[in-house]
Amino acid sequence: MSSRSLDELQKQLAQFATERDWEQFHTPKNLAMALAGEVGELAAEFQWMTPEESESAMDSDSAESIRMEMADVFIYLVRLADILGVDLLDAAQKKTLLNSDRFRPQSSANG
Repeated sequence: MSSRSLDELQKQLAQFATERDWEQFHTPKNLAMALAGEVGELAAEFQWMTPEESESAMDSDSAESIRMEMADVFIYLVRLADILGVDLLDAAQKKTLLNSDRFRPQSSANG
């Protein structure tokens, strides 16, 4: 996903909230709580699947529900980032760099 399309989505979501007078409800606390709820709904889609079933979930009857729950999670995360002024792509890149330093692959003993 390009940053341009992420910016466009942020604007679209902000406009959607403005048109419905929802900004009053889009506090960081409320958005974080809604995000947690949506993550729970996404997890519920996988709850009783075996690991093998979960790997092929997008080929199952659950595919559309999973897709929609993932969209809800993404929408709330993008909205929260917009409200807090967080550049999600930049934050993800920085976190990936931190993790690559923190979790270096173990070199082989024969190395």
